[in-house]
Amino acid sequence: MSAMQKLMGWVDDRFPLTATYKAHLSEYYAPKNFNFWYFFGSLALLVLVLQIVTGIFLTMNYKPDSELAFASVEYIMRDVDWGWLIRYMHSTGASMFFVVVYLHMFRGLMYGSYRKPRELIWIFGVLIYLMLMAEAFLGYLLPWGQMSYWGAQVIVNLFAAVPFIGEDLSIWIRGDYVISDATLNRFFAFHVIALPLVLIALVAVHLVALHEVGSNNPDGVEIKKKKDANGIPLDGIPFHPYYTVKDIVGVIVFLMVFSAIVFFAPTMGGYFLEANNFIPADPLKTPPHIAPLWYFTPFYAILRAVPPMFGSQFPGVVAMGLSIVLLFFLPWLDRSKVKSIRYRGPIYKIALALFIVSFVGLGYLGLLPATPIATLFAQVFSVIYFLFFLLMPWYTSIDKTKPEPERVTG
Repeated sequence: MSAMQKLMGWVDDRFPLTATYKAHLSEYYAPKNFNFWYFFGSLALLVLVLQIVTGIFLTMNYKPDSELAFASVEYIMRDVDWGWLIRYMHSTGASMFFVVVYLHMFRGLMYGSYRKPRELIWIFGVLIYLMLMAEAFLGYLLPWGQMSYWGAQVIVNLFAAVPFIGEDLSIWIRGDYVISDATLNRFFAFHVIALPLVLIALVAVHLVALHEVGSNNPDGVEIKKKKDANGIPLDGIPFHPYYTVKDIVGVIVFLMVFSAIVFFAPTMGGYFLEANNFIPADPLKTPPHIAPLWYFTPFYAILRAVPPMFGSQFPGVVAMGLSIVLLFFLPWLDRSKVKSIRYRGPIYKIALALFIVSFVGLGYLGLLPATPIATLFAQVFSVIYFLFFLLMPWYTSIDKTKPEPERVTG
């Protein structure tokens, strides 16, 4: 027995290292017909690690102080060795995180990855999405630029629209009567400590739940139903080395795109980093047009599409919240006999296409000033967005489906 084998034996007697490796990699059997859409889960994990590592380096020179925050970011950009690179990797990573998560969720909608027995995986995934939104919002204030300050002012003030408790709730979130040094400090604490811990825990349970029931596939066929004499799925292959190697291809392509953005277009024309955020926060000067970053704009457009009632924006706040809450109920709203879009009928395909058009349209409209025409389009897209969920039990039950194959088709 070699020294390495002895060492591994010693570790395994005290910690299930080999057993964990086998359970989650070398003896975790995944469907053999994964395609392009299955890259985005591993890419999301890569970006999470990237954000944590770059965030740690940024905190070494960042000052969570309203008098010093903006100057400390400029110091990182101009004077810290490779500080500009770390900052641009972090800011680009924030947007790329949402790109890969949105594509990951779209794959779930296409192939029914939220259906039984994967309801918990989907719920954990939506919770991760909510934590990402909270993490991005809290981090948005930290550069203490004009859009950071006023964007946070608008979002926090939304909580003031909640009847009875709204004003106290918004004061509690800010830690003061206005966005101030106290707000910056608490947002910093939540952004770098509290929410990352919750996010890592949710990612861990998301993966544990996934490996308990097994991965879905483009056919929506449960590979555990057909096993050989050794209990190995006939249509399964070990995750390692087959998919770990395949995921490296996705990682390389992703890093090429990511690097191109970081080095050649870190602001992405104002979509990733706005011009107004390179101006120090001024509580006395409001920017002419305040809009959140692109990954929040679909929900911001829904908020603005709902008319105020009795001078309160509360109905819009409810609609915005409901637009996210509905995602949790997706596993029970879908009554189709099949999971995958490959075997669904035309009704679901049209509904999903309209949903994507409405989501992208709302995202674009959320970036624009609220003109009457833009508001009208936002209202139409908002109705389509909600009808996708609310009518789902009906249209999925009447949709004509093709029979699912017994085994995966490749």
